[in-house]
Amino acid sequence: MLPTNNREISPAELEARLRLHRLPELGPRGFRKLIEAFGSASKAISAPASAWRSLGLKAASADARRSEEVRDGASAALTWLERPAQHLLMWDHPDYPALLAELDDAPPLLFVAGDPGILEKPQLAMVGSRRASRPGMDTAAAFSRSLASAGFVITSGLALGIDGAAHQAALDVGGHTIGVLGTGLENFYPQRHRRLAEAMIAQGSAVVSEFPLDAPPQAGNFPRRNRIII
Repeated sequence: MLPTNNREISPAELEARLRLHRLPELGPRGFRKLIEAFGSASKAISAPASAWRSLGLKAASADARRSEEVRDGASAALTWLERPAQHLLMWDHPDYPALLAELDDAPPLLFVAGDPGILEKPQLAMVGSRRASRPGMDTAAAFSRSLASAGFVITSGLALGIDGAAHQAALDVGGHTIGVLGTGLENFYPQRHRRLAEAMIAQGSAVVSEFPLDAPPQAGNFPRRNRIII
């Protein structure tokens, strides 16, 4: 289901943004550069490759924009957005988290499963080792329960160890929690926390990702997502 901030965007522009989002070697800054240069994703997609090169963008990005894989991925994302509790937030629209939008490399698109409204509530990040000791897990859970009971949203990375303990403890006291994935929402990782993610969504929390829905686990994406957590 599209959030309210997408009522003003045409279906063609939405599809074009989803295509841009899948392009190799583009990234958040390149995405924003195209929107600012051409005024819309639709016009950017239609622009000649020479215009893209004049902006300093790589040939791989321009060459891939009309590929079948990119088109199919955008189409799959549109289908995903038709389902309940599945949303897309855009960096230049009013429902996008205000503090995140201040980053030079703010994600141009955020896929959200659950309630996107909690992204603007007061949050505290809790992250830690994937191989945490039992005392460490217990301490993280105790902090999370206390903070969630006080009204803070607990934000973490849904990883094994400390992250999972923090998310679960927030749910245990009826609090809210946000999980920020380093993969696409349809390629969930780690699989051991899929049920935890489903419980978060069902209880009014959210799981988010800046990556295309089918993006696989890649080492560089996990530290990259940390700028969203904190």
